[in-house]
Amino acid sequence: MSDEEILQLYLDRDESAIAATRERYNNYLYKVAYQILGDHGDTEECLNDVYLAAWDSVPRNRPGKLATYLGKIARRTAIDMLRKRDAGRRVPSEYIVSVEELAEAIPGGDGPEEALDRDALEAAIREFVHGLPTEQKRMFIGRYFYFDPLREVAAYCGVRESKAKSMLFRLRKRLKEYLETEGFMV
Repeated sequence: MSDEEILQLYLDRDESAIAATRERYNNYLYKVAYQILGDHGDTEECLNDVYLAAWDSVPRNRPGKLATYLGKIARRTAIDMLRKRDAGRRVPSEYIVSVEELAEAIPGGDGPEEALDRDALEAAIREFVHGLPTEQKRMFIGRYFYFDPLREVAAYCGVRESKAKSMLFRLRKRLKEYLETEGFMV
């Protein structure tokens, strides 16, 4: 079933929209949620919430690209579940913190049909990082590839935490500017 047909089922409030969505996008949405949650049981629960959220929101939002829209719902739902699950911990997930830091510098888009754009974006980010001085490159990769806590990044780079924080802020700003010059809408 095509995206247009699935969207029409949502608009018609036909409950088969959920089954059609599950059939077409379950693997994709499972991957999005599992990469964040890292637990099969939590991921299954998350997907149920995603389908419910889609049922509630698609008619009023009328998304242009269903895959992208569902992917955003899945990511947001998984992150919310991760926050609730880890609420008892004093230290927030480094994954969440790192991703939120980069959100302003990197354009979104999760749909499978956007694979070519993702490849170009990844290549542009690699080129940006490759051109950084060694200390900045090490800091950027440690924080945004390995999701190391800020205090650890500062320690292995030999700087104070406040300096690491400001350096990473400036790097994100430079990355955003670089991506915009490369034609990415941020």
